[in-house]
Amino acid sequence: MKSMQKGFTLVEIAIVLVIIGLLLGGILKGQEMITQAKIKNVIGDFSGISAAYHGYQDRYRAIPGDDRNAATRWTGAVAGDGDGQLGGLYNSTSSNDESRKWWDHLRRAGFISGTGDLQPFNAASGLIGVQTGDGAGAPALGGVTALIICSANLPDKIAIAADTQMDDGLPNAGTVRGMLQTTVNPSIAGATPPANYAENGTNTYTVCRSL
Repeated sequence: MKSMQKGFTLVEIAIVLVIIGLLLGGILKGQEMITQAKIKNVIGDFSGISAAYHGYQDRYRAIPGDDRNAATRWTGAVAGDGDGQLGGLYNSTSSNDESRKWWDHLRRAGFISGTGDLQPFNAASGLIGVQTGDGAGAPALGGVTALIICSANLPDKIAIAADTQMDDGLPNAGTVRGMLQTTVNPSIAGATPPANYAENGTNTYTVCRSL
């Protein structure tokens, strides 16, 4: 006598497919929620640092990092030269640069948390830093000469959303500029922003905003 083998019924297969669909939908929704949270975090970094900078200026009438009275105000602090410019690059590795002293002065004043002069990281594990223009007195990112906050290693979705929500969504115009990265935490000196952001799932950008 031949044994009869039973397979899955159409109803059972349909149930399995529905469950798989629900699981995939949940995963995709979860990923989107994580991305949205990172976007809010990145925008919050720009807003928080800008508020800290203006608070410091109102209190001490100086630019953090460039403050020539910092050493007399706080024991162990290193003063800036007070020339109204922030020397050094946003990604500086030297504690002697004013772009690094910036973080120490803000932390000593209590405007941001932490201690020391190391730059903080954003939600994408990229450096957050500040500099004036290209760091050497020349325009950066298509003509910006002002003091700017830069946030590096931002995936395309996050960079586009941040620029769109804070400015005009164009990397080469407005108060927010974007640079396509080829290395991690790159220098922006001499960089030319592209005409548009390209969302392909692999691009990363350094986004900078004028203070």
